[in-house]
Amino acid sequence: MGHDQSSRTFEELVAEGAAVPTEGWDFSWFRGRATEARPSWGYAVSLSTRLAGARAALDLQTGGGEVLDFALARASKAPVLTVATEGWPPNIAKATALLAPRGVAVVASPEPDPLPFADDTFDLVSSRHPVRAHWEEIVRVLRPGGVYFAQHVGPHSAFELVEYFLGPQDGDVREARHPERERAAAEAAGLEIEDLRAEELRMEFYDIAAVVHFLRKVIWMVPGFTVEAYEPQLRALHERIQSDGAFVTHSTRHLFVAHKPGRRHTPR
Repeated sequence: MGHDQSSRTFEELVAEGAAVPTEGWDFSWFRGRATEARPSWGYAVSLSTRLAGARAALDLQTGGGEVLDFALARASKAPVLTVATEGWPPNIAKATALLAPRGVAVVASPEPDPLPFADDTFDLVSSRHPVRAHWEEIVRVLRPGGVYFAQHVGPHSAFELVEYFLGPQDGDVREARHPERERAAAEAAGLEIEDLRAEELRMEFYDIAAVVHFLRKVIWMVPGFTVEAYEPQLRALHERIQSDGAFVTHSTRHLFVAHKPGRRHTPR
């Protein structure tokens, strides 16, 4: 599908965006309708290398399991034990179906409940785009020397889009996910930081259906979003996209690598 949706009406596009299922973190539906540049560090490929050196691995807030599945498929060897957590029931079902053939147990773990695992269990804890990193729990379940390897959403990510709907946000909201704030919280919980780097990445939306689906899927962007509640803003944005060809915003991401102090295990 190309970028040009100009022959379709606002009502048709909004109806399509409102009907697409939102389970999991498979964004293939957006192909040709929205783009987002990828961070230079290549999180999923790097995760595959980390998994190959781990004996017991935990993937937090795994969504539909797509990223973990990708990384395991490319790992030269799999951990003896791999577990994933997810809190949203539709995602739990999707992740279980995808990951069970790889021997991965998917555990229901609603946010922000404590993790249902014993102390010092995992030598690798990973997460791509956690809603919130529960640092004390991450430290607790890591073995001494174990590594937390993650890609976080950064501060004011896609805020050109957020503020289009919600208006200007105050400083605390804009900086809530700042990597330096997360560094301080992780260090306070007992982690030692190995690598922390951030990038800003261009995003483009080529039709209003993509905007609707994105806001339904990434629910914390515009809390309580519905087509009905934001119909005037959506209609004006549709006209803007048709005129300009795209709505441009910018996501922020940071790579977060840290370890729990102590003697590291020797990889198999």
